[in-house]
Amino acid sequence: MKPQPLLIGISARIHHPKQPGPGWGAVYSKTLHYFEQSVAHWIIAKDVICVMVPAVESESLIRRSELSLSAYAELLDGLVLQGGADIAPESYGERPISLDWPGDRVRDRYEIDLFRAFQNAGKPVIGICRGCQLINVALGGTLYQDIPTQIAGSGVHADDGLYDRVLHDIDIVQDSRLALLYANRAGWKVNSLHHQAIKDLGKGVTVEARNAADGVIEAIRWDGPNYVFGMQWHPEFLAERRYSDEQLDGRPIVEEFLAYARRIKYGDGDLG
Repeated sequence: MKPQPLLIGISARIHHPKQPGPGWGAVYSKTLHYFEQSVAHWIIAKDVICVMVPAVESESLIRRSELSLSAYAELLDGLVLQGGADIAPESYGERPISLDWPGDRVRDRYEIDLFRAFQNAGKPVIGICRGCQLINVALGGTLYQDIPTQIAGSGVHADDGLYDRVLHDIDIVQDSRLALLYANRAGWKVNSLHHQAIKDLGKGVTVEARNAADGVIEAIRWDGPNYVFGMQWHPEFLAERRYSDEQLDGRPIVEEFLAYARRIKYGDGDLG
């Protein structure tokens, strides 16, 4: 009998309704949930199906108390927390230092609840950019609200004009699980599309990579019983474009994530 395919949940990015104006009518006057095609294509394989897990907020037809995220965690085999809007400083006990960076508190609450449901179910979770930061916050950590103004001597981590073409070197922690995926080779480059970064680590969180120039945290892993990994870069964009031979190939990461999901689902192999 052919095994059932893996069902991988992807957290929703949220477009909140904007005030009426040129170009913002019609569907943009509604709350939209979406994920980027590149994220789904990075995850999808011949035995992997991706589904989006919708968020619930106070204006919804249903209430948060009526939705069981644990049901999603029981049904699905893994979770991808994708990138997007800033995390609200209130989500880690701070106030915004600038009105330009309010974050998305609605999405924070939804994704933290979703993360905890999968964590409690023992299902693997992987976080991309904002998703990496969200994992750290959900585990009690904090963030730098703005790298250029809060980290002296920091390098360029975001450029709206270059977007995913901003590349920098990372130092992967020797003999970490991430390093073992890449045979402990040094000198990898990743893209950079963020102005926030991890400051204080959450409970049980360890660093697996840093920016080679300024030490900003680039990858984390939870040392608990199930797979939880976050990376500050966007592997789905790196998969679309190769700029150099030193550019990190994200396939070993997604293959490790899916391998863990298969072992949980089918009950075979060593989870290690």
